Formats: sequence, C-alpha cells, structure tokens
Amino acid sequence: MLMRTDPFRDFDRLAQQLLGSGTTSRPAIMPMDAWREGDHFVVEFDLPGVAPDTLDIDVERNVLTVKAERPARSGDWEPLASERPKGLFSRQLVLGDNLDLDRVDAHYDAGVLRLTIPVAEKAKPRKIGIRTGVGEVDAAETPEAITA
Repeated sequence: MLMRTDPFRDFDRLAQQLLGSGTTSRPAIMPMDAWREGDHFVVEFDLPGVAPDTLDIDVERNVLTVKAERPARSGDWEPLASERPKGLFSRQLVLGDNLDLDRVDAHYDAGVLRLTIPVAEKAKPRKIGIRTGVGEVDAAETPEAITA
C-alpha cells in the first residue's frame, strides 16, 4: 500500500483541476532545454510515456508548436496514486529569423523529443573584405565582394 507523505498534495490536485494546468511544484507542461551547438539550435522536450504517433510538430512563420498526448487510463481500475499529468500538452516557441525553419529535424527516443534547427546562412558570421586605395584589394577580400 502506498502512503501519502505530502500534506499539500490534495491542495495541489484541486488547484490543477480548477486551473486546468499544473502548479508551480508540479507543472503540466513539457519540460524543455534549449541550447546552441555550433551552427544548430537544439531543443529537447521530456515526454515520458508519450507514444510517437501522438506527437505533432508545426511551424508557422516563426512560431514552432509541439503537441503531445498522454491518454488517460480507461477501463476498470482504481488509482492508488496519480501524479503524472494526462491529456493533451502543447508548447509554443517563438523563434527568431536567424533560424532555417524549413530544415527542422525531429528525433524521438526514450521519451525525449529532440529538435535540431540549423542557423540560417544569412545569420552565420562571415568575413567582410576591405577595399583600400584605388583598385587595391585587401588579401582577405574575395572576388564576390569586389562587385559593390
């Protein structure tokens, strides 16, 4: 038999039912980490117990939306503890114009959804050549930059 040790658990559960989402101590959103790795922006979402066929990833303009569903248990059963949120989850990220949203790569393994988004070519750092004098070209300048 499981024993309850959290005195605020019933209050937390009531707040979750009334507000339709999680509380500060137990959020009902998808936990996420994001970082830049070289020329890619990487985002990982923790989605344990979510079947891959319930995942839905959309990009519209610069808004990335991730939806996932963890269905509620059906049938004849009596819960002894129910702390994992069920239902439909959604998370939106507003991304800058410096990412190539046409080439988003999604990989789901062991309950972790990893999105890899390349940095757009126009946002990558590049060397600008400097013209000096009349017709002289700095050694760092490329022929493509001379046409200006």
